[in-house]
Amino acid sequence: MSSVQIARYIISFSWLYHGIFPKLVHIAPLEKLITASLGFSESMSYLVTKSAGVGEVAFAILLFIYYQSKIIIVLNIIALVGLLFFVAALQPQLLVEAFNPVTTNLPIIGLSLVLLNCLKAQPNN
Repeated sequence: MSSVQIARYIISFSWLYHGIFPKLVHIAPLEKLITASLGFSESMSYLVTKSAGVGEVAFAILLFIYYQSKIIIVLNIIALVGLLFFVAALQPQLLVEAFNPVTTNLPIIGLSLVLLNCLKAQPNN
């Protein structure tokens, strides 16, 4: 399997997993904490979290299909950086917890940069 395909699968899987399990199947306590810090009511937090899950699943599918689009990959990097800053601003204590946004977002950003470099190196791009 090529580096491009490995990066494609891992990045897509990460978005898919984080959209389905901690948001759609069962809302994780940390997801509730983050949306509650925005000042939403419990019902609005539920809706925001479920909507974010649907958005993440949609983005996973989009990235899986259009993984050769530099725009999609750059949007992926921007989203991951934005989400990292979002958590840092709202719940900075989460940055030092196990399996935190630093240890999940930065490796996916790194894989996205690898994917961009691999695509630039391909002769048909």
